[in-house]
Amino acid sequence: MSGTVIWTGVVALICLQHVSTFKLVCYFTNWSQYRETAGRFVPDDIDPDLCTHIIYAFANIKDNQIVTTEWNDMSTYESINSLKSRNPRLKTLLSIGGYLGSKSFRNVTKSPATRSEFVASVVQFLRENSFDGLDLSWQYPEQSDRRRLANLVKDLYYAFVTEAQNNPGMEKLLLSVAVPAGKEAIDKGYDIMKISSSADFLNFLTFDFHGYWKDGSHKYTGHTSPLQKGKADSGTASSYNVDYAIKYLISKGAPAEKIIMGIPTYGQTFTLSSTQTVVGAVASGPGTPGAFTKTEGIQAYYEICSFNHGAKKVWIDEQAVPYSYKGNQWVGYEDVASVQIKVQYMKNNHLGGIMIWALDLDDFSGSFCNEGKYPLLGAVKKELDKEEPISVK
Repeated sequence: MSGTVIWTGVVALICLQHVSTFKLVCYFTNWSQYRETAGRFVPDDIDPDLCTHIIYAFANIKDNQIVTTEWNDMSTYESINSLKSRNPRLKTLLSIGGYLGSKSFRNVTKSPATRSEFVASVVQFLRENSFDGLDLSWQYPEQSDRRRLANLVKDLYYAFVTEAQNNPGMEKLLLSVAVPAGKEAIDKGYDIMKISSSADFLNFLTFDFHGYWKDGSHKYTGHTSPLQKGKADSGTASSYNVDYAIKYLISKGAPAEKIIMGIPTYGQTFTLSSTQTVVGAVASGPGTPGAFTKTEGIQAYYEICSFNHGAKKVWIDEQAVPYSYKGNQWVGYEDVASVQIKVQYMKNNHLGGIMIWALDLDDFSGSFCNEGKYPLLGAVKKELDKEEPISVK
């Protein structure tokens, strides 16, 4: 066998190993099925080869048991998990909580007995519905919830390990925990050291740093997921960026390789109150709802592509992200260039991978942006799969 053939095989093996080291975690939302026409998103719209993990959002809790939230969740579970027949390496997780709040979590963590009952229901439910793991999304725990959350994560971990040990040949269920990127939220409710020791990985929500919040506390424009501190940031706003959040999470005890850095496929929108259009311009309210997502203050990437016809697009150099404005509407979002930079940042900091919120907010059909199907997710995958140059001695 020639040396060239051997070296080619070695390079191929190195590339395969390199690609497999990074996770690309994608959230699927069970409410996106209700959007109209071109915005409607169902499991058939998922390309199973793009993501390494798909997380189904959200399940709920009732009477100390994990339960469904939508009328057709069971059939949708089946459709999501059938994607593994097309990509056997794909892992699926069921996320519990999210927008559903803290009350149910507090109920199941009030005692070791209620925790144990809940954890047992989780193991049974995941196995019966062919999921590979659980994503725990307790948003946002209070200071009094801090120990409860850590204990719940620990109990889930031990239950998953014990089940696998008692069933030779069965893979251990995966456990991920969703963690917000705000310093205040982390300090209040998350014992990062304890959570990290039990979780397989952390889905770090490195977005929503800026938005027009309902309480009126943020009346100026800003990007939802700036990579670095901006010129207009001072005081507490100096921490409202991905770089600060990542370094802070690591300082609190999270191993870098367990951090899955979040990238949003949506933008935060604002209604301008003057002729100023820069970052930090005064806003009078959230932006107008998108044609399909129909929510003030947020637009999907595909809606932003439509908005950008006739809009002025600006690149924020120090934050490595774009924004656009037209009339009195302003939106900060990700594009192909910004997600490529974020993936490189992730690699440079030896993190575990990238998380996408959410599949349904990218241009999944390729009908709006003239960039093909899943332009943002596709750009992330392409960047993750790039092999660094190999020096030959």
